[in-house]
Amino acid sequence: MHIALDIPDNIPNVVAPNQDPARAALEAMALEGYRSERLSEYDVQQLLGFESRFDVHGFLKEHGTYMHMTMEDIERDTETALSVALKTRAEMEATRELRG
Repeated sequence: MHIALDIPDNIPNVVAPNQDPARAALEAMALEGYRSERLSEYDVQQLLGFESRFDVHGFLKEHGTYMHMTMEDIERDTETALSVALKTRAEMEATRELRG
């Protein structure tokens, strides 16, 4: 899809001085789409050409937008973090025992 925007010359500060106006418009649309839940995290990633979901997370954080998370998402992330922490702890203890 191609979209053309005409910005009046008498409104000079629509975008930051060093920012590409086309990119600024695309990012604004992605943010609003995500905030209104019309776009998913993956949609934002594809629309803005980010390599990973972590790039999306950084972009959302930079613009004061919170990620949409359900209680199930939070519980799954908590379980994953706990599992990684326990595995790391066990590996560290095994390393200490080998160095004895």
